[in-house]
Amino acid sequence: MRKKLRDAKSIWTFFPVTLLTAVFCCVLWGSATPAIKIAYRLFKIGAEDTASRIMLAGTRFMLAGIMTVVSGSLIARTFLRPKRSSWKMIGLLALFQTVGQYYFFYMALANTTGVRGSIINASGNFFTILFAAYLFRLEKMTVKKLLGCIVGFMGVIIVLGGAGALMEGGGVSLSGEGAMIMADFFYALSGCCIKIFSRDENPVTLSGYQFFFGGIILFLIGSAMGGKLVFYSPGCILNLLYMAFISAGAYTLWGVLLKYNPVSRVSVLGFINPVMGVFLSAVFLGENREAFSITGLLALLLVSLGIIIVNAELKKTEK
Repeated sequence: MRKKLRDAKSIWTFFPVTLLTAVFCCVLWGSATPAIKIAYRLFKIGAEDTASRIMLAGTRFMLAGIMTVVSGSLIARTFLRPKRSSWKMIGLLALFQTVGQYYFFYMALANTTGVRGSIINASGNFFTILFAAYLFRLEKMTVKKLLGCIVGFMGVIIVLGGAGALMEGGGVSLSGEGAMIMADFFYALSGCCIKIFSRDENPVTLSGYQFFFGGIILFLIGSAMGGKLVFYSPGCILNLLYMAFISAGAYTLWGVLLKYNPVSRVSVLGFINPVMGVFLSAVFLGENREAFSITGLLALLLVSLGIIIVNAELKKTEK
């Protein structure tokens, strides 16, 4: 029985399985940017209506938490209940992964385009590598990993308008691009925390409960600020359910991958995330001109190349 359990667990370290699972997660995450911006239209939430945006995020993650726990319980054939010692972990993850990250993420998407948001959001992959190496000491930094991070950040700088624009303050707005960078910081922190916490707790359980309680916190904050959610059409319900599924499906699987693989081995596969985000923003938001401009394509290429450089280092090390 123990041997079978070990064999079942080891499948997540098999690279084709890791790759396919990561691709599926990134396709879901890539669709989150257009889905959220479409939600703003369906729910008629303006860029200045911070309270309603927070309520929308809170509702989404409460549903995502329920979906995650229910589906995980059905798969495990037992109700997923966290250990008593896990509640502190759940609380910390809820603050980092749901409240912190998505407070800024939803703010950013209300004040920047889907293409810019998708490319800037890719910097979370590089922050994760830096945090894993220097802050949490989960793995060692190498020259190629560092080079990959530098190349990737160059892509982000280009989409922000270049170094000159940044120095003059013209490439970044605090409520748009600046908020997305803050969301990336919280993403990196939560990714490393999941790697550590999942040593002692089921990552599906961690994801489900932190989504739910983080969603409650966001909903209460938005409600206290005077926010409101009005379901103007059936499309509002369908959109909300899909956004909840994005989180329930992608973060649950991503957490499992982080449990059985090095943080950087999983995070580098996130290069598909900005590619899908840019592509789907062009398709569903009509941002073709920005997505396929020289600046947009060059920035996306550098971000993807940076992650590929780090991935090449990992393959060499593992061999």
